[in-house]
Amino acid sequence: MPRDAGQRDARPRISPARLVAYDVLRDVAERDAYANLALPVRIREAGLDPRDAGLATELAAGALRGRGRYDRIIELAADRAIDRIDASTRDVLRLGAHQLLGMRTAAHAAVNESVELQRRVGNRGAAGFVNGVLRSIGRASNEEWDRRIAEHASDPDDALAARTSHPAWVLRALRDALRADGRAAELRELLDADNVPPRVSLALLPGGDVSAAAAAGRLTEFGAAPTGPSPIGIELGGGDPGRAIATLGGREGYARVQDQGSQLAALALTRARAAVPGERWLDLCAGPGGKTAVLGAEAIAAGATVRANEVSEHRAELVRRSVAAVAEAVDVVSHDGRDDAAFGGAHARFDRILVDAPCSGLGALRRRPEARWRKRPSDLPELTRLQAELLDAAVAHLAPGGLLAYVTCSPHVAETRAIIDRLLRRHDGIAELDARSVIGGLVRAEAGGAAAARPDGDDAAPEAGSGFRLTGSAPSAQLWPHAHGTDAMFVALFERR
Repeated sequence: MPRDAGQRDARPRISPARLVAYDVLRDVAERDAYANLALPVRIREAGLDPRDAGLATELAAGALRGRGRYDRIIELAADRAIDRIDASTRDVLRLGAHQLLGMRTAAHAAVNESVELQRRVGNRGAAGFVNGVLRSIGRASNEEWDRRIAEHASDPDDALAARTSHPAWVLRALRDALRADGRAAELRELLDADNVPPRVSLALLPGGDVSAAAAAGRLTEFGAAPTGPSPIGIELGGGDPGRAIATLGGREGYARVQDQGSQLAALALTRARAAVPGERWLDLCAGPGGKTAVLGAEAIAAGATVRANEVSEHRAELVRRSVAAVAEAVDVVSHDGRDDAAFGGAHARFDRILVDAPCSGLGALRRRPEARWRKRPSDLPELTRLQAELLDAAVAHLAPGGLLAYVTCSPHVAETRAIIDRLLRRHDGIAELDARSVIGGLVRAEAGGAAAARPDGDDAAPEAGSGFRLTGSAPSAQLWPHAHGTDAMFVALFERR
C-alpha cells in the first residue's frame, strides 16, 4: 500500500455529523446561507442516518444560537478577542463549546474530536490552541462561566446580552417592545424562549378532510396534539414532519408546517367578519406562501379569489408550489408591491389586503438561529420606509369598506406601533379595528401553555381562550414566544370607511 494512502487511512475518525455541522457554519458565514436550508442539503450530501442528522442539527443550530455566549466564553478562556481568532478555528471552537456547555457530550470526546476537526479543516498548527481553550472551558460549569461573563461585562445589559446570546441592541429593542405591550417584567423569559427550539406545528387548511382532533389521533407516534392557539393547528412532539404529513393522509397539500402565529395572522384577516361571495383578496408580499395558502383555502370556502404578489420571481415560484392545493382560488404574480402592477392596475380595488411586510425578523429568532447575528440597527430605517410605502400602496387599492391587515414577524416598536401611528396620521379615511379581540375570538378555548401559569394585566383581552392573554392598550395584537408559544407576530387591522 502506498505510504500516503496508509497515512490517510490512519487519520483519526471525525464523526460525519460534526463535519456536516462545521460545513453548515461555514455556509452561513461565507455564503450568507440560512441554516435551515443549508442543513438538509449537507445532511443529504453526507448520507447521514436519522440519528446523525439529529446530532448535526443540534450541533449547528446550537452553536449558531449560542454564538454570542460562546464567543464571550472563548475570549475569556483564550484571553484573546474573538475577532483575532481565524474564522475556521472560531467555528471549531464554537462547536466544541456547545458540546461542552450545551450538550451531554463527554468532555474528552468533545475536545478530542474538535482538535481533529481543526486539523482536518483549519490551520493544523492551531490544534494545540483549540485543545487548550476547550480544556479550559470544560473545567468550569455554566454557572461559573455566567459569573465570569458578568464580572467582565461593561454594564448589566452587556452581561445579560452575552449570557442569553443576543446582540445588545436586540435585547434593548425587545425590552422596549415588551414595555409597550405591558410585559416589562418578562424580558428574561423572552430571551430564554428565543434559545429553545420551537416544537413543529402543522396547519390543517380549512376545507381539508382531517380535523385537528382526528389528525392528533392518527399521529400518536409523533406525539401530536391539538394544542397551541390556532384553531387549525396541531403540534408535533417529535419525528420527521414530512413523514408525519404523509402518515396523516387526507387531501394533498392541506397539511403543512407553519407556525401557529402565522396561521392566526392570516385568519385574522379572513375571519374578522363574514366574507361575501365574489370578494377579491390580495396578499401583497406573499413569499414564501404559507399565509397565502391559508387565504386560498378560506377563499374557496367563502367564494372569494386571491391575488398573490411577490416581488422576487424565485419566491413567487415558491408561492405557486405552496398554494398548489388551493390553486383554483389563487393567482400568483411577481411585481414590486409599491407599483400599481402588483394590484393589476391603477384602478384595481380589493376587499381584503394582507401586507405581510419584509421586516427585521426579530420575532423568529428561536426558529432562525443565525438571524440575530445578521441584523443591524442600521437596517431599520430602510425597512420601515419600505413598510410605510407598501402600506400606502395597499390603502390606495383598498375598496370602500375593505379590510387591511398589517403583519410583521417582529415586535420592534419601530416596525409595529410607530408604523401604524404614522399610517393613521397620513390616511384619515381608514380606521384601526380591534385586532386583539379578533384574534382572541379565534383562539381555541383550551389554548394556554406558558401563558396559563401567569395572569396578565387588567388590560388583557378577555375574549381570548383559557390561559391565552393579549396585553397592551393598543388595539393591535402582539404575540410572544414565551407567552403564547408562537413566533412574535404583530397584527394590526384596518377598515376603509
